Amino acid sequence: MNIDFNKNNDGLVPAIVQDASTKQVLMLGYMNAEALEKTKATKLVTFFSRTKNRLWTKGEESGNVLNLVDIKLDCDNDTLLVSVLPKGPTCHKGTDTCWGEPNEESYGFISHLEDVIKDRRLNSDASKSYVSSLFEKGINKIAQKVGEEAVEVVIEAKDNDDNLFLNESADLLFHYLILLQAKDFEIKDVIDVLKGREK
Repeated sequence: MNIDFNKNNDGLVPAIVQDASTKQVLMLGYMNAEALEKTKATKLVTFFSRTKNRLWTKGEESGNVLNLVDIKLDCDNDTLLVSVLPKGPTCHKGTDTCWGEPNEESYGFISHLEDVIKDRRLNSDASKSYVSSLFEKGINKIAQKVGEEAVEVVIEAKDNDDNLFLNESADLLFHYLILLQAKDFEIKDVIDVLKGREK
């Protein structure tokens, strides 16, 4: 890596720390060349502390270390992306991240959709909410809807109308997310099974 430690005339570059598993950004620190070398040698993320004016290995007092997975350099050669597996909370205030957010995997819009389904299940009137009405009808009706949508996906897969195929696929995924919640699971549980098969 050809890192430009002199760009800001202080011998430091920002080091963005990201959980290698969840992809959540945990913190921002600064490294000089010595901190980078120590990080690589020990596999524990080490920064240059501007307040202490010395090298500082994250977790050296608390035990909440950042185990190094990978380091990438940005396109301008002046910022590092440090992938880690954290042991314990990252922030000195005891939170998972320095922004106070939980360090959990998020599946973007799918996670948002799961939250909407959960809210409709718990807080909506069955006469006004399709999702709520499905939960009220019970697991058999929800499972039946998943089966119906799966058949429709298969039928549309054999045709040449991509729009219909995608719409039926969306219906299947939506009803499957409802079925998962009816069984007290989330998409994360299915992904964990798939990850287990990867080994």
